[in-house]
Amino acid sequence: MSQLSRTGVSLEDDLLKEFDRLIAKRGYANRSEAFRDLIREALLSEIVESNKPVVGTLTLVYDHHVPNLAQKLTEVQHHAGAMVLAATHVHLDRHYCLEVIIMKGRGKDLQAVADGMLALRGVELGKLVLTNSGASLKRATHSH
Repeated sequence: MSQLSRTGVSLEDDLLKEFDRLIAKRGYANRSEAFRDLIREALLSEIVESNKPVVGTLTLVYDHHVPNLAQKLTEVQHHAGAMVLAATHVHLDRHYCLEVIIMKGRGKDLQAVADGMLALRGVELGKLVLTNSGASLKRATHSH
């Protein structure tokens, strides 16, 4: 861990009370760790927006009875090439499947791949979650 520096933050009482409520709900031991996580999240947003390399997971729930949907999802993944690192497929019930696709690449490219799959008829729910590999934020702070 790098050396710690102290800084002060001025907040309105109501905002501080709400922040304390939130960090207690999330299980933070102290305000400092919660502030560090907020800063990491803001820095991550900047990394994604700058189109630097990121990693991500795309979670999909889809109706496997929709004709050719599974084949179309596979085709999009094959077309994405090296951006797709792995995929896990789970049968949820007689109609629905869950697929989690792990990807690595530039944020905008991963978003385009995700959008291509999310727009397919039969995909009921989906969410792309992007993060960095830890290397760029590690310089500024330690990773969990």
